[in-house]
Amino acid sequence: MSSAEVTWHGSPLLGSALAIGIFDGVHIGHQVILQEGIKENMPVVALTFDPHPTSVFAPDRVPTRLLTLNNRIAQLSIHGATSVAVMKFSSQFSQLTPDQFINEVLKPIFDPALVLVGENFTFGAKAAGNVEYLQSNSSFKVKAIPLYNHGNIKVSSTRIREAIKAGNIEIANQLLTRPHQLVGPVVHGEKRGRTIGYPTANIGLDSYATIPSDGVYAGWLSVGAHRWSAAISIGTNPTFDGVRGRQVEAYALDRDDLDLYDQEVKVEFGWRLRDTIKFGSLDELLVQMKKDCDEARKLTSL
Repeated sequence: MSSAEVTWHGSPLLGSALAIGIFDGVHIGHQVILQEGIKENMPVVALTFDPHPTSVFAPDRVPTRLLTLNNRIAQLSIHGATSVAVMKFSSQFSQLTPDQFINEVLKPIFDPALVLVGENFTFGAKAAGNVEYLQSNSSFKVKAIPLYNHGNIKVSSTRIREAIKAGNIEIANQLLTRPHQLVGPVVHGEKRGRTIGYPTANIGLDSYATIPSDGVYAGWLSVGAHRWSAAISIGTNPTFDGVRGRQVEAYALDRDDLDLYDQEVKVEFGWRLRDTIKFGSLDELLVQMKKDCDEARKLTSL
């Protein structure tokens, strides 16, 4: 009996093209894998794993995530998956041998006509199985997709995380093919922005969020179907004393009438405008904030 626990998002499908991966970020390389199934004129099932396998193998080295699970599922659907299967990655599941993964998971649950994986795909206990093993020991067709290159660099979720954390948001967005996003509830902060004419939404994030480096960014703030151009600040607000810790705050441009507390919002990062700096006075800060908002307004209206 298999130790696999699968949750379907969309109808369970047999005999499809099965794309397998963690798919954190659903970046351009992941999109190429999904497109291979579409080229074969088959429905595509995306098989992803949660939590991240590293949480089982090395809990102290779990990478930050590029998308929440719900948004990963949404992006997989946007980019061609007819259904998404989320497999729980547990200690017991991690101990399946490559043969058990093939015969107790892939065949009975998915019965795929075609399996699509990246060329560096490994599976089974201690990563004992690879693409060649899968091709030699299964009855279905297996296609390995070369890793996607951006210039001379192979695209990976690790590379994208590094770019985001270094503030290279435009590069990360190219590799993601969309703006990097953070999702979380609006929490109560210092409320200082309201007193100076720039009410911001302070986003509550957990330790696994991939947060860009400190600075000011142009992007968007969304709640449900509502989306506003925004100026986004990340940092400790060094101009003011007593600010508690690092914050991600988004100001919906020209809106001072929004009450977003406790609502889940999405913040999308389009462009980095400048570093976070300490100003000599509130007046100097306000002059710069107006410039930031003007630039954000211009960029997000393009």
